[in-house]
Amino acid sequence: MTSTQAKPMTAGEWSLLLALSAIWGCTFFLVAIALRELPFVWVAVARVGLAALMLHAVVLARGVAYPRDLRRWGRFLVLGLINNAIPFGLIFWAQTHIPSALAAILNASTPVFAMVLAHFATADDRLSARRLLGVLIGIAGVAAMMGLQALEGLSAGFLAQLAVLGAGLSYAVAGLYGRRFAGTPPVITAAGQMTGSTLILLPIALIAEPPATLALPGIATLAALLALAGICTALGYLIYFRILATAGATNLLLVTLLIPVGAVLLGVFALGETLLARHLAGMALIAAGLVVIDGRALNALGSLIRFPPPLAGGGKGEGC
Repeated sequence: MTSTQAKPMTAGEWSLLLALSAIWGCTFFLVAIALRELPFVWVAVARVGLAALMLHAVVLARGVAYPRDLRRWGRFLVLGLINNAIPFGLIFWAQTHIPSALAAILNASTPVFAMVLAHFATADDRLSARRLLGVLIGIAGVAAMMGLQALEGLSAGFLAQLAVLGAGLSYAVAGLYGRRFAGTPPVITAAGQMTGSTLILLPIALIAEPPATLALPGIATLAALLALAGICTALGYLIYFRILATAGATNLLLVTLLIPVGAVLLGVFALGETLLARHLAGMALIAAGLVVIDGRALNALGSLIRFPPPLAGGGKGEGC
């Protein structure tokens, strides 16, 4: 009989997840630097295009064979759209209107979307009562971060927050779609999706922001783009697809809970951004929701406070 629950991760998978969260925690900071001199669409193109070149170099250096099935390359194009082109475009645009740390916090809603989608789209990752409670707590966290001003009108800041949530939904869909690449070497999947997203984003950038209208970026921007492409994207997605292959999509997307920690610290101390109390409260609620979803911390706590069994004889003391 097929299990209906997401399997717990091993210590090795948790280590990879923590490493990925540290790498991706720098992404929002590097994007904020690049956006000072470049339009958001060109930041997205530079990220995926440079990463594609780096990953193809790794493929050639390792001697890994490229798939010859055209249908597989079509799937890489779809994955590049939903895992890179759409979410990168939405998040990078949003960061022109809201702080990078807030974007990272809102992106932590991704596992909430993943849990709900997995319940309806898979047979081995069902949404139990405990996980449903965690999802509801996570949704409350997102609502807390967006605040009551969200009801006052469609301001640029509100639309930017919705854009990040849309990116989170796209990431969740991509995590489930990525199951189709089971058995494919992670470096091939990463290179394939980066190639697909580059083919999608480059024509858009050429039309929307012709290169002739752009000023030459400075050294800080170029360094940020190289780090964004090489570390946060090429290396990050190699780890991403390795975790996906062994731990599954819903476990993998827990990484977005961990990302805001580094992103918030970099945003506040390096970029001088300001976070409100409701942003931190929302992040705490999302964290609480994911702790409930995971269940292991609650089980450990329950074992610590478990009462001893009653004494023989119904718990009555022996006569003196």
